[in-house]
This record gives sequence, structure tokens and C-alpha cells, in this order.
Amino acid sequence: MSSDGSTNWTFLTNHAQVLLCIANDPDIRLRDVADTVGITERAAQRIVVDLAEAGFLERERRGRRNRYVINEKTEMRHPAQEGYEIGDLLDLLRQVPSSRNRSKQLQH
Repeated sequence: MSSDGSTNWTFLTNHAQVLLCIANDPDIRLRDVADTVGITERAAQRIVVDLAEAGFLERERRGRRNRYVINEKTEMRHPAQEGYEIGDLLDLLRQVPSSRNRSKQLQH
């Protein structure tokens, strides 16, 4: 625990956060992924390599930029999620208005 009584853990790993950033924007720059996740650009690059080597995504070169394609049928790696495809998880986590955000929008 930190001195203010809170902990510094999160529900999703950096690998999941990076994959989610890419799911939300396949043309995203790694610099922007790093900023969003709160990691260095080099760490974001390493995670993308990990994800590509594990078959979760592919990189397509488009001029000077990359476009990422997620292999949503790839099964998650942990035994507790055996048989579940990464696309199912991403569908749950993609940026869609939450019920709280929808109620705020309706009030305006």
C-alpha cells in the first residue's frame, strides 16, 4: 500500500491495455499508446512485439506508419480463460458509452 492508503494495481495488464488501445484505433501511433497506457514508448513497442509473436495482432506497414490488425479468434493464454477468444474480451472493453455516460448525455 502507498502512504495514502491506496494501492497501485489495476484490473488490466499493460498488454491488455495496449491491445485495447489498438482495438479502439488500429492506426494509433505507439507514442499515443504509451501516453494512454502510462508507459514508455519503448515498453509499448515491446508489448506490441509480444502480442504479434503470440498471434494476437499483425502489423501492416502503410507508408511510414503501421496499421494493426487484431486476430480476434486467438484464444487467451491463461488456463482460466481456456477456450475464450480475445475478441470476446475486447468486445466487452471497447470504448462504448457506459450507462453512467449515457445518463449524463441524456441530461444535457
